[in-house]
Amino acid sequence: MNNKEFIAELSQRSGYTQADTQKLISTIIDEMGRNFDEGNSVSFSHFGTFEVRKRLERMVINPSTGKRMLVPPKLVLNFKPNIYIKDKLKNKEQGDE
Repeated sequence: MNNKEFIAELSQRSGYTQADTQKLISTIIDEMGRNFDEGNSVSFSHFGTFEVRKRLERMVINPSTGKRMLVPPKLVLNFKPNIYIKDKLKNKEQGDE
């Protein structure tokens, strides 16, 4: 599902126009970004938590040259689904077997 399809579906379900729905989604994403910049996590009930984590520096080996390189530390965005989503996906997976 791409952004346009997502906005169309969400606007239909919520009863808002697509323009209003797009503004709402943009506002949510902007606010999430602001929280991530401050190092805060963002949690959604029945969905999960987004948080910024620091990935430590590490050594890697370039597969084509065999040369070892040091990768500097960096911040990465991590998502941890809550138990509700995990169980829902697990039950769906078991139903497919």
